[in-house]
Amino acid sequence: MKCVDRSGRELVEDQGQQRILRFLYEQRLGQSFLSLLIRPRVSKLAGRILDSRLSGLAIASFRKRHQISMEDFEERTYRSYNDFFTRRIKPGKRAFSDVPSELCAPCDSRLSVYPIHEDAHLTVKDTVYTMESLFHSRRIPKYYKGGTLCIFRLAVEDYHRYCYVDDGRKSKNYRIPGVFHTVNPLANDVYPIYKENTREFSVLDSVHFGKILMMEVGALMVGRIVNHHQERDVQRGEEKGFFEFGGSTVILCFPAGCVQIHDDILKNSAAGMETKVRQGETIGFSIK
Repeated sequence: MKCVDRSGRELVEDQGQQRILRFLYEQRLGQSFLSLLIRPRVSKLAGRILDSRLSGLAIASFRKRHQISMEDFEERTYRSYNDFFTRRIKPGKRAFSDVPSELCAPCDSRLSVYPIHEDAHLTVKDTVYTMESLFHSRRIPKYYKGGTLCIFRLAVEDYHRYCYVDDGRKSKNYRIPGVFHTVNPLANDVYPIYKENTREFSVLDSVHFGKILMMEVGALMVGRIVNHHQERDVQRGEEKGFFEFGGSTVILCFPAGCVQIHDDILKNSAAGMETKVRQGETIGFSIK
């Protein structure tokens, strides 16, 4: 799947990473290794290693390989690879729009948008999902049919903290245990990753966009999904949580008649392309 920025310029994925993923997902020998790597115990072990001080030796090469500028991030010493991976942005560097009815991206990511059909099905890159299979609920699909689903895919070089997109009352968190496939689109050709991976979801009864269904999806070699809050009142732009190492995904579902996504993003999604967005960037508006 191609990824473009808002000007239409194509962005190139890390080719070395793509070769590794093709080996794991498309070749028989690689799939044998993959069956071990996706297990939760392996991800937890990897998380412990990446929390160690020794792992900090890999930070410099990771920054260089992915051309990560530290201009926007806190200036401090990072004690481990995961400490760097979950680095915080400087205040004001991912500010949300001053217009509350404008929908802003919750995270730095590659965005795809899909309609939720009246039968509560949606198709992600030729893979058919049902809302029931995504959320393990029979009640949720009825409420969101005819609505809009946004998939924000975070690559390893992205800022891995995510925010609430509106003021409102947040529900408790619901966890669905699973495995840890990569969320790279290549994997979705082989496995229905969004209904197999470990994930958490909650509902935000928002002021401007209806009841937003929010889901975080763990991915290959991700040690943890860290959500800060249980049920409570939250604010637009407030940090909701973060992912430890690995590419991950945030999914937002909006009820029918609540939000309009900008045309350029919809056109890219219809053409099978992701759109690169940054946390706080305007991607749509309320039509409530």
